[in-house]
Amino acid sequence: MTFETLYALDSRYVIQTYGRNPIAIDHGRGATLYDLEGREYIDFAAGIGVLSVGTAHPKWVAAVTEQAGRLAHVSNLYYTRPYIELAEKLCARSGMAAAFFGNSGAEGNEGILKLARKYSFDRYGEGRGTVITLNNSFHGRTITTLAATGQEAFHQYFFPFPEGFRSADPNLDAVQAVAGHDVCAVLVELVQGEGGVYPLDREFVRELAQLCEDRDWLLLVDEVQSGVGRTGSLFCFQQYGIQPDACSFAKGIAGGLPMGGFLVNEKCRNVLGPGTHGSTFGGNPVCAAAACAVLDILDDEAIAQVAEKGEYLRGRIEAMGPPCLGPTRGMGLMIGIEVAQGCSNKELCARLNQAGLLCLTAGADLRLLPPLTITREEMDQGLAVMKTALS
Repeated sequence: MTFETLYALDSRYVIQTYGRNPIAIDHGRGATLYDLEGREYIDFAAGIGVLSVGTAHPKWVAAVTEQAGRLAHVSNLYYTRPYIELAEKLCARSGMAAAFFGNSGAEGNEGILKLARKYSFDRYGEGRGTVITLNNSFHGRTITTLAATGQEAFHQYFFPFPEGFRSADPNLDAVQAVAGHDVCAVLVELVQGEGGVYPLDREFVRELAQLCEDRDWLLLVDEVQSGVGRTGSLFCFQQYGIQPDACSFAKGIAGGLPMGGFLVNEKCRNVLGPGTHGSTFGGNPVCAAAACAVLDILDDEAIAQVAEKGEYLRGRIEAMGPPCLGPTRGMGLMIGIEVAQGCSNKELCARLNQAGLLCLTAGADLRLLPPLTITREEMDQGLAVMKTALS
C-alpha cells in the first residue's frame, strides 16, 4: 500500500482529530523506524513517551507473544498472574502500597481524583472536594481532566466543565491564596510536560508536601509522562524526596500497549473498595505481561543511564547552536528545547520529521522523549539530522 492510498483511506474513514505528519511508519527496531517506502527515521519521540524500551525489543516481544497465546482477557471478576506480578514490582520499586490498573493516563488521573474526593468524604463529609492544580499543567483529554488542566486554551468548546478545580502558580503563596475549607487535594506534574517541559522547584515541592500533610490534603502526582524511568528514576517523585499519597502512571509502562493506572500509599490503600471504581480492561493479562517485561528491562542500571543519556543529548544540542534553537531544560530523557524568537516550533518540528528525525512540540518549544534504551549511535544519528536540517 502506498502512502497516498493510506492517506486517502484515513481522510475518508477516520475522524480528523490529529494534525498528522505526512509520514506512514511501517516497522522498526530500537529507536530506528522505517516508513512504507523503507526510509529511515531516528525516533526522538517514542510515541509521545510510550515506547520506553523502543520498538520490537526482543524481551518485550517474547513476553507479549507468550501471554497472547495463553490468555488475552478474562475480566477483573477473576485473578490472573500478570497484573499481580506487575503490582508487586511497582510497589517494591516505588515504595508505594498498592496499585490500580486502567488503560490510559487520563483514566489514571481520573482515578486519583476520585480517590481524593472519597478520602475526604469518608473523613469530613460533603463540601470538601476541591482539587488545586498548577497553571501550565496538563492532565488529560476527558472532560474532568481537561477541567483539572491549568491552561485556558484547553477550556473551550466542551461546556459546561465540571466544578471543583482551582489553579495556582507553582509557588506556595499562590497555592495558599486559592486554598479554602473546601480543598481535599493538590494535583501536580513534577515536570510539566505538555506545558513545555518545566521541572518544578524542589523547595516548593517539599513545602507543598508539608502543607498537604498539615491540612490533610492528599498530594497527588501526575507521573503519566515523567514516570517509568523517563526522568532518571522509576518515578520522578523519588528525585524530589517526597512520597505522594497517590501517583498516576501510563505512557511508557507497557512499552507500546495501552495501560495506565495509579499507585497509593498505605494511608489510601483502603479508600476505594468493591464497587467504587473499575475498568473493563484494567490489568489486562497481555498489557500486564508487557509491563512486567518493561520493568525487567528497565532495571536500576538501565534507569541510571537515562540521566547520562539526557545530559549527553542536551550538551550536544546546546553546543551545536543552530540559530533557531536556544537552551535546553528537563530531567533525564524528558527534554525541552527553547525555540528562538521569530521561529515556529511547529515548523521546526515538521522540518525535522521530514528530514528523518521524529520529535515533538510542547508549549512554544521543541520536546524530545526518545526511547530510554536508545543507543549512543542512534543519538548521534539523530543529532546529525538535527544539525543538518536546522543549520
